[in-house]
Amino acid sequence: MIVGKRMLHTGVEQGAIGRYVLIPGSVERARLISEYFDEPQLLCHNREFLTYVGTLEGERVAVTSTGIGGPSMAITVEELHGCGADTFIRVGSCASASPKSKIGDVIIPCGAARMEGVGEHFLPVEFPAVPHYGIFRQMEAAAKACGYPYNTGVTITKDSYYTESAPETKPVRDELLYKWRAYERAGATNTSMECAPLFLMGAALGLRTASVMICATNYNAYSNDSKDYPRDWERRAIEVAICGLRNIIRKDQAEQ
Repeated sequence: MIVGKRMLHTGVEQGAIGRYVLIPGSVERARLISEYFDEPQLLCHNREFLTYVGTLEGERVAVTSTGIGGPSMAITVEELHGCGADTFIRVGSCASASPKSKIGDVIIPCGAARMEGVGEHFLPVEFPAVPHYGIFRQMEAAAKACGYPYNTGVTITKDSYYTESAPETKPVRDELLYKWRAYERAGATNTSMECAPLFLMGAALGLRTASVMICATNYNAYSNDSKDYPRDWERRAIEVAICGLRNIIRKDQAEQ
């Protein structure tokens, strides 16, 4: 590693972070997550990439916002991996695709349908998008410990936000509707925009990855009104991620 080299997009400098990173989409959520760190400090902010550092269990941790979607998330992960990070936990939101996922539920996906294109730049389409099993189990254990309702079903990773809520407006509507029906019949429980490429990058680059999200809708009850978003419940996903990360750090320390 070249200590001091600054990353092009995130602005993070090599040597400035540790191995553990939480990656929300929004800068607002990054600030909120940083409040759970010991001794949080603003590190840098460039474009959509806002980074705070701090400590948990005596280990250096970071949070960096990625913006929306797979491409900018992939930039974040590659650059922070270049700074030494190897454990990435997405803390975000998703929409229900099944009665099994309700508004306010914590969602910890066990895999992701690949309705996206970024992952194909890392692994062939036949390769499954799944989180690191050990990190996934730690997140599930943390949800149980926090006492929140949670779901561990398959998430559908999409590249275009409105192809889910308004597929009928697209020239490829028949293909979109066919895919959504197939995913739901196969048991997918929610939809999001970053999980599949994150999991595939984990496999391709040797990273430990998982995702913890808050379900922002009920099944077939999408609303474009921001007042319907369960902002007070965002902390559920954050608290699960922080609890799980603390346990991961303790386990890593015990194995050193």
